[in-house]
Amino acid sequence: MRIAIAGGGAAAVALLDSLARLDARPASVTVFEPSARLWSGRAYGPDLDAVRVNAPPVIMSIRDGDQGHYARWLGERAAAHLDERFGVPLVPRAVYGEYLHEVATAAAARLPVDVRRDRVTGVSRRGVELVVRTSGGHEQAVDRMVLCVGGGTPHDLFGLAGTPGYVADPYPLARTVRDVPHDGAVAVIGSGLTAVDVVVALASAGHAGPITLMSRSGVLPHVWQRPVRHETRHLTAARLREVRTTGDVARLVRAELDDLGEDFDAFAADLLATPLEDPVVRLRRQLAAIDAPELGRRIVQQAAHTLGPLAWSLLEDRDRLTAAHHRTAVSVSSPMVPVNAVQLGRLLEAGQLTLVRGLRAVVPSHPGFRVTARGGGPRADVVVNAVNPPPHAVPEAAASLVASLLAEGLAATGPKGGLEVAPGAALHVVGDLAAGGTFVTSSIPAVAAQAAATARALIAQ
Repeated sequence: MRIAIAGGGAAAVALLDSLARLDARPASVTVFEPSARLWSGRAYGPDLDAVRVNAPPVIMSIRDGDQGHYARWLGERAAAHLDERFGVPLVPRAVYGEYLHEVATAAAARLPVDVRRDRVTGVSRRGVELVVRTSGGHEQAVDRMVLCVGGGTPHDLFGLAGTPGYVADPYPLARTVRDVPHDGAVAVIGSGLTAVDVVVALASAGHAGPITLMSRSGVLPHVWQRPVRHETRHLTAARLREVRTTGDVARLVRAELDDLGEDFDAFAADLLATPLEDPVVRLRRQLAAIDAPELGRRIVQQAAHTLGPLAWSLLEDRDRLTAAHHRTAVSVSSPMVPVNAVQLGRLLEAGQLTLVRGLRAVVPSHPGFRVTARGGGPRADVVVNAVNPPPHAVPEAAASLVASLLAEGLAATGPKGGLEVAPGAALHVVGDLAAGGTFVTSSIPAVAAQAAATARALIAQ
């Protein structure tokens, strides 16, 4: 079996690790990755130390079925990165990139891996083989191909590309903050995790000017609570295989909270109030609840990362959920770490950071930009695009590859985006580009599970 892997980020690392742990071995594995960020991808390359991994170690293991793998790798260095409020280590993202690099290196030592610093631009059929073409003019015949190309890039919602002072993609943040005037007015499009990263990076660099977070909803991510070990009895993979509607899932959560003596109705009402409550007030409440004993939010957040893809694949009414509660669901399932929430709270209290809801337009004003929003908008010297890419979006660098797969009939576009592999095609997709995933960008546990299933399928074939 000759395998080609397009992309060399976290998804590829998870796949290599899974392949290396199987008894059978492929004849060859060729990884195509043109960027300098081999194994770390866009998210975990070298950057500011203030830009931290945004989740506890228990859900950051790249090895499926081994939640302690990443924590064991951290070992003694964990103490240097302990977040006292959170009770767990939160390392700079570049350190997590080192973890991915070491896992990939160890897997490559057990597999016949060849890394080509080239980008796959197309694939065609040749009998039972696939022929991979690259931007460098290379052609290679393989038996199976796996797309591990990562997520999409932020959308340019207001057509500002090329405008002086507009930052189309904030990562790496070290570059972004370096190019921002020390006392300039910065407007950040978005209010999710990427936007939070931008604010924290600016603060760590000593930025003195005003910062504005702007979005339609104004909803900030929820705040992670201190982890508490709890084995669920109702919200389990076995029980989720029986669900068909969001109501079925809610009943499992209700049963879980009933066992704990917690009020499900109050918990659900608090979640549903997310888009209605003043985001600053909610942030303060959640900061005060980091150590709260109630487990409802912890249980739902853990399940969103570990069981979410399974539940989502079974729901018959998932369109209703995405239409009515999408922003709330994203806020709950993708919370920010306490250290970042504390930083936002301080900047809000000091008046340096403000939130603008009801964003309508951002236009060049020469100099700077003019913002139109409900109730008026600020003037900005710099605008940073921190809009999270929609789930299952095609990365710009993979556009020609995806186009060739569609043209060859190897894949089709899913109803909600992403790629659906044609029956019998010698193709697999690991990561956010796979159709049928949840309403949020794939988490590390979801990617690791996909990679493990793909590795087993490849060897079985």
